[in-house]
Amino acid sequence: MAETAYDFAFEKIEGGALPMSQFKGKAVLVVNTASFCGYTYQYEGLEALSKKYKDKGLVVVGVPANNFGGQEPGSNAEIQTFCTAKYDVDFPMAAKVSVKGADAHPFYKWARDTLGASKAPAWNFHKYLVSADGALVGAFPSAVEPNSKELAAAIDKSLAK
Repeated sequence: MAETAYDFAFEKIEGGALPMSQFKGKAVLVVNTASFCGYTYQYEGLEALSKKYKDKGLVVVGVPANNFGGQEPGSNAEIQTFCTAKYDVDFPMAAKVSVKGADAHPFYKWARDTLGASKAPAWNFHKYLVSADGALVGAFPSAVEPNSKELAAAIDKSLAK
């Protein structure tokens, strides 16, 4: 059974492996994203967060999912083009996966089992924070903005460890 986030891997949106183990020693903010959601503007804040904290040891990972409202219907190539052209996203993006239900990606099943069903994604732009040792240390619903004091405090705390 998986013990840390480093036991999981996604596929990169452009193809190839995206093992979480490559981020050992860094805090990771894993965010399920969608291109046609009321929260899609959060890409801008996530990119700003990535730039602000990158040298301090934070990695933002976007995980496109079409689980909520059919708001991510595109192919990986279409999603990547959208994110790059509209929001200049430079942080790692995973290939599209499911983040809930029986077909959820194993990382999301583990996160749900670790923190409880009440902390699982209920909509797009749900955020999981992983500490530098791979432990799941927080879950933040869609309405928690990337530039919120709540998220910044959690990131700062996870980086201080």
